[in-house]
Amino acid sequence: MKKIVLTTVAISMLLVGCNTAKTAKATGNDLAVTNPIETALDLTKVENDKVPVSINPGRFTAETVTYRLPRVVQGTYSVSDFGKYIDDFKALDYNGNVLPSNKLDTNTWTITNASQLDKIEYYVNDTFDVESVGGIGGEQPFSPAGTNIEETNYVLNLHGFIGYFDALKNAQYNLEVTAPSSFLRTSALQETGSKVSEDGNITTSTYFAPRYFDITDNPMFYGELDVEEFQVGDIKIVLSVYSPNKKYSASQLKEVMQKMMQAQKAYLGAVNSTPRYDIYLYLSDGAETSPKGFGALEHHTSTVVVMPESMPEAALYESMIDVVSHEFFHIVTPLSVHSEDVHYFDYNSPSFSKHLWMYEGVTEYFATLFQVDQGLGSEEEFYDKIMGKIQTASAMDDTMSFTAMSENVLDEPYAAQYLNVYQKGALIGMSIDIIMREESNGNRGILSLMKELSLKYGKNKPFEDDNLFAEITAMTYPSIGDFLTTHVSGTTPIDYPALFAKVGLEVAESKVKTNYIQNNGAFIFKPDMAKGTIAFSEAVKNNSFWAENGVLPGDVIKTIDGEELTLATAQNIFSKAFVWQPGTAIDVKLDRNGTEVVVKTTLTQSYTLGQSLKEMPKATQAQKDLRQAWLKG
Repeated sequence: MKKIVLTTVAISMLLVGCNTAKTAKATGNDLAVTNPIETALDLTKVENDKVPVSINPGRFTAETVTYRLPRVVQGTYSVSDFGKYIDDFKALDYNGNVLPSNKLDTNTWTITNASQLDKIEYYVNDTFDVESVGGIGGEQPFSPAGTNIEETNYVLNLHGFIGYFDALKNAQYNLEVTAPSSFLRTSALQETGSKVSEDGNITTSTYFAPRYFDITDNPMFYGELDVEEFQVGDIKIVLSVYSPNKKYSASQLKEVMQKMMQAQKAYLGAVNSTPRYDIYLYLSDGAETSPKGFGALEHHTSTVVVMPESMPEAALYESMIDVVSHEFFHIVTPLSVHSEDVHYFDYNSPSFSKHLWMYEGVTEYFATLFQVDQGLGSEEEFYDKIMGKIQTASAMDDTMSFTAMSENVLDEPYAAQYLNVYQKGALIGMSIDIIMREESNGNRGILSLMKELSLKYGKNKPFEDDNLFAEITAMTYPSIGDFLTTHVSGTTPIDYPALFAKVGLEVAESKVKTNYIQNNGAFIFKPDMAKGTIAFSEAVKNNSFWAENGVLPGDVIKTIDGEELTLATAQNIFSKAFVWQPGTAIDVKLDRNGTEVVVKTTLTQSYTLGQSLKEMPKATQAQKDLRQAWLKG
């Protein structure tokens, strides 16, 4: 998963089936179904923005069975509670009569007289609609993990529609999706057939999933889509774009994505874990019922991305390169290298691996490093990104054990530190890379380590969580083991200047580029929760654009480009301001002690004081060679 840090931090800061009888036989505590579970979604029978769903599991021999929607889905590291979005749950017998059922908790139903159960029927609300109105209680799913139901677009993250029986976790699934024939449809799930109604207006597509994991791991898009395909080596890439106001098309993004993914493939070398990879891009138009959580959620062979449609073209391309490259690198980990916690994931009561530093951190590091390795970005741009991660990580708990945080990521105080997986997690990856380069005279790095782990394990063989550090140490060097126990499971902060010195770099004070809502990753606003207002903080003095335009600490922001700024609207408005580019005209109205102050101008590049990475004036040839191996290995 890759969240656009802005939205998450800003929030915390500012505030149907057939009646054929099939048999499921009891085998100990499990039931072995002889035929796939038949499931159906009908997009032609949506009522009040709710999709009807039918689940036909076959005949049970047990008298009580349990059906669940996921509480947590893989890759999110937060509670989603998809059972909250289920209405009118009914269990029906073979005569169409309602069987007794009991809702045990938000996500769980038990059904009695289950030997008479023919099918389950219910309606599903989408999650996008509730994001902006406070939801329906508790946490809301991260937008790329969520669902959308509207006339022109359906985001079918299937874990939001289809659940599982405790007794049939490893059962196969057949899925039918019925939709208007005019809809385009793309799916990472294997399509096995389709049929069209006599009038040609409705098409039912059939899909197959070997087990429930494949239901949750293969999203779909239906509706008024724009779709492009291209090849990256042996992998077919399918790019599906939904832009409600037609501002962007798949053809616009195709060249950018193709160039980027070809560079990724060149960087990875012989890593072919999938013949097809899907990119689903939903562009949010900022309406009340549009999603507000920007970023992406990885799946093994696809990713769902949500971005603002209002983004300038250059900013969208840059964000897509950043986000999609991160998600695509997940084909290394956790697809090819993962622990038992990932392989045998429990959607209701999950246990989490200690190694988010690897799943998310190393993935983020690859997504940053490959750009300089493949010539998509300069060394200076890479250094700036690394220093930005150090700056952001330093504002978090730098003494918290990273393995403890990973293993307890749903609980406080660890949950609040989750975003550090993209900052310090990536820096852990960088540190291992530099140490391995030094130990091997530049010949080995973290990419070669991950390839070796992939060969040892692979997607069907998990590692034991507690043994990973010992295995990595045995495969590499004692210095790597010391680093992992001291700085990853341990609580000692990483000595970055010492690491950079190995490659002939040093940290220097300088003027660095920043955006218009942050200084080096730190927000320049101070909310007043009692008054419901947001003012500029003292940090605005060090943001050159606002300082040059006369903005002072304490100035309350009333409107930005005509939109009133409140705690409720802050996420949407700041998301737009986050991607402002020099040359953009802005109109900001401030309240300074009762006097209106207007900043109506054209944006210029903003700078702040910070730290940057510079080459040591007297770096040795050995240091320079090691740097070359690190950046261009």
